[in-house]
Parts: sequence; structure tokens; C-alpha cells
Amino acid sequence: MDGSADADAHEPGNGAPPDGAPADAAPGGRAAARRAARARRRTRPESLRRLVPQALVVAFLAGGTSAFIADDKAVKLSVDGVPRTLHTFADDVDELLEDEGVPVGRHDLVAPGLDHELSSGDEIAVRYGRPVMLTLDGQRRQVWTTARTVDDALRQLGVRAEGAYLSASRHSAISRGGLDLDVRTERTVTFMADGRERTIRTNAATVREAVAEAGLVLRGQDTTSVPLDSFPRDGQTISVLRITGSKEVREEAIPFRTVRRADPTRFKGTEVVEQQGRQGVQRVTYALRTVNGVKQRPRRLKTEIVKRPVQQVVRVGTKPMPTSVAGADQLNWAAMARCESGGRPNAVDASGTYGGLYQFDTATWRGLGGQGRPQDASAAEQTYRAKKLYMQRGASPWPVCGRKLHQ
Repeated sequence: MDGSADADAHEPGNGAPPDGAPADAAPGGRAAARRAARARRRTRPESLRRLVPQALVVAFLAGGTSAFIADDKAVKLSVDGVPRTLHTFADDVDELLEDEGVPVGRHDLVAPGLDHELSSGDEIAVRYGRPVMLTLDGQRRQVWTTARTVDDALRQLGVRAEGAYLSASRHSAISRGGLDLDVRTERTVTFMADGRERTIRTNAATVREAVAEAGLVLRGQDTTSVPLDSFPRDGQTISVLRITGSKEVREEAIPFRTVRRADPTRFKGTEVVEQQGRQGVQRVTYALRTVNGVKQRPRRLKTEIVKRPVQQVVRVGTKPMPTSVAGADQLNWAAMARCESGGRPNAVDASGTYGGLYQFDTATWRGLGGQGRPQDASAAEQTYRAKKLYMQRGASPWPVCGRKLHQ
């Protein structure tokens, strides 16, 4: 439907200017002459106007060729389908309609045009424009038509009405006040459901209505790939989603957080767990869905804390580590470390009893002032405490690798 073409077709006089605008603005033109002639006629004495019909009758009886007879024209005027025949002295259609008190606007149709010069026997038709608030396949807008019935308006507006839903009967009259008209044309819609394809012709207003027309039943959480209240478009393919759902409650761990606190009483590189962290527990409810047999990702509905986590507290040494022990500094500690642990500060023997560069057992390590496990301390601290052990017991703690100290 082309609304712009319709609007052009309804301009008065097939392209005449809008109401109130002069037909010909050129000085001395035909329009100016017509206006001057009308002015002269309007200034005639009323008595003369009354004498014109009488003079006409006398002229007829006398068989004369009066100028009155020459100017008189017998025309047929049809206004909105109501015809009448009349005599007029008007020069053109515009003047005739003005004399007869027939107003026309920009949406009205006048044929022939307003500037058509009248001759006896002419037929003039005036068809008034009517506003129609048209909702066509869900799109609402106002259009104008000179049709007097819904059926004629649909043809004039180029709306395909075969198989369409109409909110008013085709034979309904359209008054000059206009009409609200809802038209839903017949469309082809395809449904994919339960592994089958179904194509229907429908003028349904919503997808929900079209689903019912296709003989499909939606149960429980079933829905479609487009909103059920949306307008079904011609050629659209819509999938029916078969949905089953349930709920599941799971207990999940809540990780604890670790807080590290500076400890000036411990050497740098030393970290000691002061408070062991413990995980918490939460109870989580999930919504489980299966769409057309395919499991969807669970959706979390709610969470309940069963046990709160306990944070872990770690003491981090900030005290500078001494490195010198008189009587042991000159020994080859690097060579012994390579022999004992391959030079790896975090080394642990197969039994899990000895650890670090110099393979301390935990009791010996702590007896030397160490904290935690030897393999967790820095290399500098391990060497420092090894020197202290050497000053206490010589190389005996390292019966195999102790000789490396003197190489």
C-alpha cells in the first residue's frame, strides 16, 4: 500500500493549491480576471440579481438571444454520490462550488479540476476525504480515502484483503468522521515442533493464536522461540520449545581467605601459620531445565550459609636474618648443600622426615630456633641454622656429606 500515492490522488482539482491559496498568482492572469468578475457580480444591486431569472424567462418567451441565455449553463453536480442538476453562470468549477456552498479541502477529490472552464452539460463530482486509522498487520497509521465503504477503501488503498481479518464488515459505511480499521492479512507461518514441520495460513494477531490454529498444545513451561504475544510475520519460522524443569539442592564449600600479618620477632623469609583456615559450607538451590531433550546449564535460585569459613592467619617474619656464625662461616656450605639436597631449599626426602638444603628433621630445626618446617624457610635461614648446628655438634649430623664442608 502506498500512502503517498493515495494522498496525491485526493488533492482537490487534481493538483490544485491548498485551501485558501490563489489558483494563479500571475498578474493579469485568468484567475485574476475571474476574481474581478466575481467581485463585480457581488456588487450588483440585489434587485438586479432578482431580475436575472425573470429576464431569462422573458428572453425565452420572446425567442431572443440575450447574453443571459449565452452565460447560463446546465450542469450536473454530484457531492459524495448525491447528484443534482442545476443552472449556473459560474465560469469554472471553483466558482461553481463557491456559489453552491460546497467547501473542499486538501484530502477531497474534485473532478474535473477546480480550474476547469464550465460548459453546459458538464458533470462535476466532489468526493470528500475520510480519515481512516488503519492498523495493518500490527502497524498503525492514519490514511485518507474518498471511498464510502470499507471494501472500496481497501481497494483504493491497495490492501490485499482475501482471507484477511477485518474489524469492520466490508460493506460498512465510512462516515466523514472516519473509521478505526484493523486489518490482519493472511500470512504463511511455519512451526518446528516435536521433530516435525507444520506450515499454516493464518490471520492470527499473536503467535499464541497461531500455535493453537496449528493444532499445537503448550504444556507446563513450554514456549516458543519468539514471544507468544508477538505478531506472526509472513514467512516466519517459529520453533516450539518443549521444556521440563526441576530443582536440585547442593552443598558446596566456601573457600577461606588468608590474612598475612607482619611479625617482627621472626626472621625475614619465615612464614608461620598462626591460625589454620577452614572452609565453610553453603546450601545452593538450582533450577534444572531440559529444552527439547537437551540439558541446559543449571541456574542458581538461592543460597543458604550452613557454616561460615574461618580465615587463615599467617605470620610473616620481618626481622633481618643474621648470616654469620663465628667458627663456621669459612666452611663450604654450598658444597654440602649440593650433596645433601641437590642445592634445593624445599627438598624433602622420600620418607618425609628430613627437609631443606641440609636435610634437617623437624625436632632439630625447632631446637635451633626455627619455626614451622625447615623446607619452608629461606635458604639464608637454613644456612644460618646449619652453622649453629655445626658449632654444637660438628659435622656428625651429616655423616656422609659433612666432609664436603672442608673441600
